[in-house]
Amino acid sequence: MTEKLLQFIWKHRYFNQQGLELITGEPVTIEYPGEENSNQGPDFINARIRISGNYWIGSVELHLYSSGWLKHSHTEDDNYRNVMLHVVWKQDRLDIKRNIPQLELCNRVPRLMLETYAGWMDKPHFIPCELSASKTESKKWENWESRLLIMRLNRKMYQILDSLRSNKYHWEEQLWWMIAANFGNPANTAAFEVIARSIPFSLIAKHRQQFIQLEALFMGQANLLETDFRDPYPVMLKKEYIFLKKKYGLKKNYEPVHFLRMRPGNFPCIRLSQLASFYSENISLFNWVLESGSILLLRKKLMIPANDYWHHHYVFEKLSPFREKMIGIEMCNNIIINSIIPLLYTYGKIIPDPFILNKAVSWLEQIPAEHNRVIEGWKRTGISVKKASGSQALTELKKQFCDQRRCLECEIGKQILHPVEMQGSI
Repeated sequence: MTEKLLQFIWKHRYFNQQGLELITGEPVTIEYPGEENSNQGPDFINARIRISGNYWIGSVELHLYSSGWLKHSHTEDDNYRNVMLHVVWKQDRLDIKRNIPQLELCNRVPRLMLETYAGWMDKPHFIPCELSASKTESKKWENWESRLLIMRLNRKMYQILDSLRSNKYHWEEQLWWMIAANFGNPANTAAFEVIARSIPFSLIAKHRQQFIQLEALFMGQANLLETDFRDPYPVMLKKEYIFLKKKYGLKKNYEPVHFLRMRPGNFPCIRLSQLASFYSENISLFNWVLESGSILLLRKKLMIPANDYWHHHYVFEKLSPFREKMIGIEMCNNIIINSIIPLLYTYGKIIPDPFILNKAVSWLEQIPAEHNRVIEGWKRTGISVKKASGSQALTELKKQFCDQRRCLECEIGKQILHPVEMQGSI
């Protein structure tokens, strides 16, 4: 038993309330357990109870043991003077100086509920309720999924707002940072964002029609042009980069890019060339996104190839069989899901504009669900989704609730732990 679980049990009244009595024997009826108090003071406020027929309104404090009242020095704390009921798991001390009524719950909670919760906390499953989650009613899942999606979009929004403040709400530059980071996914996300932040968006706009200069900027800031090359193409890029670096006073980037344990198509050279190709053609992307309503057109904009040199290479100066290095549909969807839609949603919140907010959510409902380890893990538990809105919701649930063992705040956890679902004895 933990205090968090005890609070959960009290809040939802998941205990046997028939013949409920205080430790001293007086009958008690819980008409309303109160509101959770997130500020200093008792755990619940504005509770309503009846003791021996007398109506009480006030605060409720919970402890695992009644001696916790003294242990936490509540007697001397004025914040606890309005406490009318002390709820404990086990009574180990009757006298707490102020004669506050005490209610013991240890014999009024189903054993199966406690055993289930304990198992969730201890076992290393993909999710704590792995053996039960798929049995949850579909309507409950749908409602919870919708809320989880908005939670995820809002959480990303707050992260984006912190970043926007640093560039004075330059939306195109913010999208440049986010898309660049997305191109580095997964191993080079941080490095690619650092590269993007080291190259002002004004330079991207200025040199967009000189593709070689754009690629030189990206490769150079990634520290990929420091070798003494023999191949004419990297020699040319290096020459351009040295000139541009000096001209614009670009600072060296110390975040390394990685090649190990990834598919050759994801090598940083390939991704940076694709990124240069993309921004040579799409300099006002965010304004276009605001005006467009078509996922198909957006995906078409993103599906661009790397420079011709890379169709025969994965790294500089090492030939490989011809293969066009085109951005695939899955990566396009990834960029839309993780960069474009969160920024679009953030914009819609700030303006505010319900049309833009609906557009962001509707786009997620038009894109197939993502394929990654998290979603594969959910499939193994018997839960699958078809749309990106669902995969984003499941990702939020896994990372923000399941991994953190916040089962008592999860709608699925609440339903599974409900006494009716438990069907167990005390």
